[in-house]
Amino acid sequence: MPEGARRRAVDLHRVKPYADHLGDGVLQLSFTLPVPYGLAARRAAQELALKMGLEHPEVVHYQGLTDGYTYFVMFAECPHTVDYASLSEEGFELEYLNEDEIESFASEQVGRPIVVVGASTGTDTHSVGIDAMLNLKGFHGHHGLEGYKAFRTYNLGSQVPNGALLAKAIDVGADAILVSQTVTQQNLHIANLTQLVELVEAEGRRKQLILACGGPRVTNELAKELGYDAGFSKGTYPHHLASFIVRELAARLRHASGREHAGGPGAAEANGAVAGASPAELDA
Repeated sequence: MPEGARRRAVDLHRVKPYADHLGDGVLQLSFTLPVPYGLAARRAAQELALKMGLEHPEVVHYQGLTDGYTYFVMFAECPHTVDYASLSEEGFELEYLNEDEIESFASEQVGRPIVVVGASTGTDTHSVGIDAMLNLKGFHGHHGLEGYKAFRTYNLGSQVPNGALLAKAIDVGADAILVSQTVTQQNLHIANLTQLVELVEAEGRRKQLILACGGPRVTNELAKELGYDAGFSKGTYPHHLASFIVRELAARLRHASGREHAGGPGAAEANGAVAGASPAELDA
């Protein structure tokens, strides 16, 4: 950019992909088609991009992977925009606390160790995600919850049946259950996550427990649709999870305390359990 040249202001109500210049809408995508390598395969990839609503698709690289399969790298222009400003203004993002702030907040607002039980459940053998969140060493320089004074953690590892996870949570008086799901073929994670919620509800424990899940194909929206309080995906660090748990638990304790002071019907039922606030409500 020439010295003194003005940078164009970004319209956050109409955001498009950026490549060479602002607003060009150019994006890169890669995928595999189950077709033999050749010119017909190249045309098939371009046709698919057009049907996706992309404009001026260009195949910049393609190669045969094995018999009957071809891999593509393409450039294309996206004519659509997204209203980023509306997403930000709706409180979509949770403001995270750092480790010291989490310790201080938990001490002041909760006043006791927060008990968290976690596992990779079902047939999922992957423990790297749950280990990153709960174990002391954590991930990328961020301590897992085990490294906080505010938390008492139980990491049950991988391939843990949902029933065993819930039983452990009940046994240790858990405040929160964390589930990690890496295997997602044929939506196995959805069935498994749903089963845990059903078990918790059948035990009459849903209001006592904060339920959180995470994994590469888990979103906050999906988690809430399945009955969880929050979902975490790629890019999550332990302090992100810890921020949510301490705020959610503090909100529930305040709510329970308010009901008990009010002395209304059912004020002390279910050990003071209440429905939790959403991250957006907590940041309001």
